[in-house]
Amino acid sequence: MDIQVMCEKLQNLQMERAAYQHASSSLYFDGSTVAPRGSAEDRGVVLGMLSQKSYELFVNDEVRVLLDELWKVKDEITPEQRRQVELLREELDQLTRTPMDEYVEYVKLSNIADEKWRKAKEENDYSIFEPYLVKIIEFQRKFASYKNADIPAYEALLDDYEKGMTTQVLDEFFGMLREKLVPLIDTIKNQPPRASFANEFASVQKQRELSDYLMEVIGLDRNYCNIAESEHPFTLGFNKHDVRITTHYYENDLLSSMYSVIHEGGHALYELNMAQEYQRTILYDSTSMGMHESQSRFFENMIGHHPAFSKLMLPKLQELFPETYENVDVKELYRAINHIQPSLIRTDADEVTYPLHIMVRYELEKRLISGELLARDLPEAWNAMYKDYLGIDVPSDSVGVLQDMHWSSGYFGYFPTYALGSAYAAQFMATIQKTIDVAACIENGDLTPIGAWLTEHVHRHGHMIDSQELIENATGEAFNAQYYVDYLAAKVKDVYGA
Repeated sequence: MDIQVMCEKLQNLQMERAAYQHASSSLYFDGSTVAPRGSAEDRGVVLGMLSQKSYELFVNDEVRVLLDELWKVKDEITPEQRRQVELLREELDQLTRTPMDEYVEYVKLSNIADEKWRKAKEENDYSIFEPYLVKIIEFQRKFASYKNADIPAYEALLDDYEKGMTTQVLDEFFGMLREKLVPLIDTIKNQPPRASFANEFASVQKQRELSDYLMEVIGLDRNYCNIAESEHPFTLGFNKHDVRITTHYYENDLLSSMYSVIHEGGHALYELNMAQEYQRTILYDSTSMGMHESQSRFFENMIGHHPAFSKLMLPKLQELFPETYENVDVKELYRAINHIQPSLIRTDADEVTYPLHIMVRYELEKRLISGELLARDLPEAWNAMYKDYLGIDVPSDSVGVLQDMHWSSGYFGYFPTYALGSAYAAQFMATIQKTIDVAACIENGDLTPIGAWLTEHVHRHGHMIDSQELIENATGEAFNAQYYVDYLAAKVKDVYGA
């Protein structure tokens, strides 16, 4: 077959797949935001049908022949086309090992499980969700065995989110963090609680206005990015011109939504700034979930918790919430924003204790997948580890084992990428500060130079190169977790002088 014809077929295949993904994502977004509660089952049927069509479009002999023939002439096509073929061959190989009926059944299950998780969380009744979690875990073990039966199931699942990652690497990474963080936290455990103004009443309408301002500050073009409300904040990138984020507003916790918007906004910028030519191809994707998390963590932590950010935000907070913030000064706001104290909720955790929340989830999901821990015993194990790691008593499952949506969606192996992403972000910031006055950019409310650096070195590449190569190209060295450890130590010292 002529190379040009094959390349046209390659492009058409990816465009059709992107169309099915767009439709499925639209249904998911709708179900998580505005769809009637009783619509979950019917929506699951439609999602199952879309998934089956998408599967049949891709998993067939014609596509396999096309990809194999293109691989034979890989030196005669563009680097972008070569990378597309490489990634699609890998994906096809994995999907071919998964029976279509199981794949479709799983899509239906995950949609219902997500709804059951929300109901269980609302009613503080883990038993509502448990039987669905059992089924999801069974599917995850099967999918892992299809992927690579020669390695432990959890290792195979990790590879879906951070290619090449192993439990050995993660155990060493978390061990390094644990060794540093536990003593750090101990030195400040007797600090006074966070300033009470952080938990004063803030109307949802005013918080929505603040969200609009935050999206503008970090550089989101509202023509291509909107914001909605959901139980658990998330980001969906349909394409370069349609990215959507969500948040959850609490009238007595303004900072929760404020930082959710910044966090999800970082994800959105990654999606919006990928190269135009990668649209509707497999390259329009993050190179890994750790890299995607690095961008949300970069904006949430490196920018949002920077001393200059308090200077930028105080006038806006005083404008929107004068009763609460009119007598607050910059130093007080900075310490409230950066208050360090073990807490229940992962998404609201401070930078220093946050990795401990991830360690809990990492260790528990390893045990769930291996079978060492049964789903019925998960709440008890969760509560025990929160006591051991954070010194926290968990009062209910709603703010304990049911607080995250990830396991209801089958995202086993995802959680470690949050900590990895924070470490990647610290390394990027260390590099950026060599050539850009970050503090001045933040204080002036002009993040353009920082955004341009991230677009050039991270965002635009999409899935063209792997994450570790991207890090080395961007920073001039391989991944180095010491930047993250040093950053956390410096934060404690800066906030408390410890």
